[in-house]
Amino acid sequence: MTHFRHPARVVRRPLSALFLLATLWALNACTDDPLQANEALALSECRIEGFGGFTRTKALCGELIVPLDPATPDGATVTLFVAKVPALSRAAADSAFTIIAGGPGQASTQAYASLRGAFERVRRERDIILIDQRGTGKSNAQACEFDDTDADLSNYSPAQVRALAQQCLDTLGDDTRFYTTSLAVRDLDQLRAALGYDTLDIYGVSYGTRVAQHYLRQYPQHTRTVVLDGVVPVDVPLGPAIATDAQRALDLIFSRCINDSDCHVAFGDIERKFTRLLERTQTAPIALEFVDPISGERSLDDFGYTDLLMAVRLMSYSPETAALLPYMINEADQGNLQPLAAQALLNAENLGTMLAYGMHNSVVCTEDVPFYTEEGIDRSTLMNAYMGDLSYQSLIETCTVWPSGPIDDGFTKPFASDVPVLVLSGEVDPVTPPAYGDRAARYLGNARAITLPGQGHGQIQLGCMPTLLATFVSTADHAALDIECLDVQQPAPFFISPSGSAP
Repeated sequence: MTHFRHPARVVRRPLSALFLLATLWALNACTDDPLQANEALALSECRIEGFGGFTRTKALCGELIVPLDPATPDGATVTLFVAKVPALSRAAADSAFTIIAGGPGQASTQAYASLRGAFERVRRERDIILIDQRGTGKSNAQACEFDDTDADLSNYSPAQVRALAQQCLDTLGDDTRFYTTSLAVRDLDQLRAALGYDTLDIYGVSYGTRVAQHYLRQYPQHTRTVVLDGVVPVDVPLGPAIATDAQRALDLIFSRCINDSDCHVAFGDIERKFTRLLERTQTAPIALEFVDPISGERSLDDFGYTDLLMAVRLMSYSPETAALLPYMINEADQGNLQPLAAQALLNAENLGTMLAYGMHNSVVCTEDVPFYTEEGIDRSTLMNAYMGDLSYQSLIETCTVWPSGPIDDGFTKPFASDVPVLVLSGEVDPVTPPAYGDRAARYLGNARAITLPGQGHGQIQLGCMPTLLATFVSTADHAALDIECLDVQQPAPFFISPSGSAP
């Protein structure tokens, strides 16, 4: 939705679901039998790449062929990219470990390659198996390309969002409806069976926690342990609270700056400066001479309200990038918008390469938007948030044209489980706050919720968390975990200048 214009470059755009989050017929996903064609799944040596291609790791790769629509098993098929990273031990554990990426729309092989270090201790004793969820990565990615000249949403309108969604849908076709969570868990269980594992140890992050929970619901007999990192409760549709959760996180960041003497002395009333910037961009886009951080080219361009949201919201996901926010907002207040503008463009570019927006829309328009109710929305609180109702309304507009797909019976109902579950949350998470983790832990029953102070979205790489993960997966006992090692984990100090924090 960012509206920097580069006529010669075509990029993937976030459409109405810019901020990651825009009676249905059901399938009973309880079969244990893999497709006969996949009983001897062939794997060969390969390398899987992380996001952006910056990391690569050795693996054994193959293809899993499944029906596009399980209701018509003799019809069209979809080929899913799968990988196995063998355990370091010669005698691997009977249960394999799997990672389910977020988004929705990210590829799990890319997520693993990017976060590989966090899982190396787990890999000492068990194989890691991966599947690019249908519609992502190398599994028939449901991705759309949009010319920047057509993606100027600085002055948001519902008609623009619907037109872009329709343009994407026209490219992909109606079959995009078969890319939902209910079908993805069937695929994962077929991979488990085809590779010969009785059970899985599952790590899910963000949207991946929804997939992990639904797999646990459908296949409890094949689930040994579950780790949910940045939890989406099964009974909470994503969308209505996006703006208020983002505001809560930003308030905590500003509060920490105010209580930090170096940050407060350097930037003063940073909240007021941000409010001024919001009001200024909402009035009209700001013209500036801008250096594209990707191409290095200099051009005259505009910085608008949606660009500001793109920069601020995604920077609040991590304490490392949140540490830059007061400095960048102060610079913008003094007339230097280039740091925020560059960050907005980088964020848009990264999202465009990481997420398959067609698959994203199929999930949201099946599993979230149909369950919105006005009774569950505090309109005044929503409109007082810095994002307003832009994300919420754009998701609704997208789903007026996007078809819904298969969803299992009871998909949104909380459920209890005997399987041990470890629930991880960050205090300053702008999209899945700690209250979500506590909520999921209560209905699951055999769960332990851990919240890390000052942290954002995704905890698995922080401090001693990889060691705790490996211990939990090895013992299947969350109650015995000694989490005192997390006490030393502090958020990154605020940048006072481009050089870094105060000495």
